[in-house]
This record gives sequence, structure tokens and C-alpha cells, in this order.
Amino acid sequence: MISNTAIRAIEAYGGEDLWKNSNYIEAEVSVTGLLFTLKRRPFFDHAHIRLDIGKPLSRLTPIGKNKNIMGVLEGFDVRLEKENGEVVSTRTNAWQYFPYGRRLLYWDDLDMSYFANYAFWNYFTMPRLLMNPNIEWSEKTPGCLQAVFPDSLPTHCPVQEYFFEIDTGRLMQHNYTASVVSGLATAAHVVTEHDKHDGLIFPSRRIITPRTKRGAAMKKPVLVDIRVHSFKLS
Repeated sequence: MISNTAIRAIEAYGGEDLWKNSNYIEAEVSVTGLLFTLKRRPFFDHAHIRLDIGKPLSRLTPIGKNKNIMGVLEGFDVRLEKENGEVVSTRTNAWQYFPYGRRLLYWDDLDMSYFANYAFWNYFTMPRLLMNPNIEWSEKTPGCLQAVFPDSLPTHCPVQEYFFEIDTGRLMQHNYTASVVSGLATAAHVVTEHDKHDGLIFPSRRIITPRTKRGAAMKKPVLVDIRVHSFKLS
């Protein structure tokens, strides 16, 4: 049975009918942070995302320095495509190559295609994830949900925590370990701002930092700083 906290969260972000009857999310994002610098990656500057709400299928343009190359995630596989749909390169089961070897020092476009697309798919489809019967949800304390993800979904780690405002149902913090970075990369993903577009509320600013042993977000360093300029369901 879905918890009261999950019900409030779904309603806060548009309601069950909207998320069950929508197929895609389109968003424009800018992303900076220390993680990009450490992995020798360019920041995202008003990049465009189109993702499938019902399954891990996501397209992010541009994925790197070439403005005409798109990074595509389909399940655990990734590929690079040109604007005309021509496939430039592919990598099957991209997750298996993290986090060791040269990935400790830098990520290529296919690495970033995997990480960024699965991360955004998890972040942006959260209301639909709350209704996913394959994810085991439990309410640890009022406003705090624990999720146990199946092996069939690309995500940061198997067990994650979500903290919601009791009154509004809005997401405040999301705790996980970014295992593609390191098994020690315990992160606190804090939502600092919300916005509204065509009546739809969405998190518009997200700051990701390391977290303390008690689960609190540290102020520094800022690993990832996400600004969502636009967000719509279709």
C-alpha cells in the first residue's frame, strides 16, 4: 500500500492521473560542479533532455563539446548520435566499466551519457517512481521514504532515501551513494528551489554535496549544481 507521504508527494507534483497519462518529459538544464571538473567534462549549458517516463530511455543534447552529438541511454546501454539519427558509437552495459581504471581520472562522452541520463531519469520521474511496483517503498519516519531499487533499473545504488516536507509533499533531500563515482561517494542531493510552468510544480535547483554520517548535507564541496530552466510533461 502506498504511504501517505508518497500520496502527498505525487499530488504536490501534479497528481497520479497526470503522471500515469504522460509519456515524456522535456527539460532544459544547466549543470556545473566539481564532479565535472574531476572527470574532465564540460559543463552543461542549457542542454536539452527528452526522456521516457515509463522506462529508462533518455536523450541529452549536447553530451559534450560537440554541440551536434546527443548522448542516449536505453536501459543500461548507451550510444552517441548525430542530429540526423546516425549512430556514432555505442557501449553495451555501460555500468560495468565504472568506477575503476581510467574512469577514476576522466569520463568520455559515453560515460557521461550513462551517468547523466540515468541520473536525470531518476530525478525527473520521481513521482512516477513512487508508483512503480518494482521499487520497494517504505516509510522510515514521517516524511522519509526508503526505496529499494531492482537490478533492472539504472540508478545510483540499490537503497536510497527521500525526505519530503510534511505539509507540502515537496522533495527536500535525496540521499544515495553514487556508485559509478565510488563506493564511498555518499551524497546529499538537496532541492533548494521549486518553480511552476503551466501549473506544474517542479524542483528547479538541486545542489549535491557529500553528506555526513548522520545523513546531513555538507556545505562544501558542491559536487553537482543543477538548474532546471524549463520542464514539461507530454
